[in-house]
Amino acid sequence: MLEYILLAVPVAFLVASVCFAYNNVKVGKRTRKSAVVRQIVSFAIVSCVCLAMSIVAMAAGDGDAAQAAQSGDINMGLCMIGAALATGISGIGGGIAVGGAAPAAIGATSEDPKAFGKALIFVALGEGVALYGLLVSILIISKV
Repeated sequence: MLEYILLAVPVAFLVASVCFAYNNVKVGKRTRKSAVVRQIVSFAIVSCVCLAMSIVAMAAGDGDAAQAAQSGDINMGLCMIGAALATGISGIGGGIAVGGAAPAAIGATSEDPKAFGKALIFVALGEGVALYGLLVSILIISKV
């Protein structure tokens, strides 16, 4: 039962921070940029707390946890975290790139239809960033 409560605390913290940021932007107290920064900081805090909780639980656990750490299970877990970070961060970067390039490409195409090919290349470059992150994560997972 305690495990479920410990799993619910980070989720509740993230949901509360999203609601708080939404209300602040809606009322006009904060800008959208500060709300996004606040969300990133709260996500980083929750990630650190969850990682620390798992490390403490493994250290305080019985002999099975110590044997699992020595046999390389912690190595596999850290590889999975690295693969997830590679995919997630590259996906965020690709989204930011496409979010800026796609409207500009649409505007350039509406002014000059001959610019469609050049504009499409710039949008595809932004999407390539996300694909490279996905490929890196597949390589990490295949090495484990």
